[in-house]
Amino acid sequence: MNPLRYILQPFFRIQNRFIRFVLVGCLNTAFGVGVYCLCIFIGLPYFIATLVSNVLGVLWNFKTTGKLVFENGDNSLIFRFVACYVLVYIINTGVVKILLLAGLNGYWAGILATPVVALCSYSLLKNYVYKKNKHEKDKHRNSLL
Repeated sequence: MNPLRYILQPFFRIQNRFIRFVLVGCLNTAFGVGVYCLCIFIGLPYFIATLVSNVLGVLWNFKTTGKLVFENGDNSLIFRFVACYVLVYIINTGVVKILLLAGLNGYWAGILATPVVALCSYSLLKNYVYKKNKHEKDKHRNSLL
């Protein structure tokens, strides 16, 4: 058995994929913030730190979300993944703008947009990036019988 898979075995026992998505999202956030802080610590300007943390964060998120949430390691899906990230960014910005226009401050607008954006992100990743073809669905359904 793959040693990493063995270590993560309890995680894979979580059957609800959305719960795994949320947990991996916490891990991904910690990674991105950690990279940003490391960049600031070594003296990079904030705009370079943001760029580095975003680029590395997308690559990290692609691997962790693919493997840990959707159990898919197909690297050819990276372009779809990035396209979803761009769309999620646009949705997030739009939701925040609507909430700002409704009178909320920037903090509350961002906080309240988070669950909406998480659901959109999960749905896009599940149905566009990591969608299963008919053969895979049948195979999964038969393994449950």
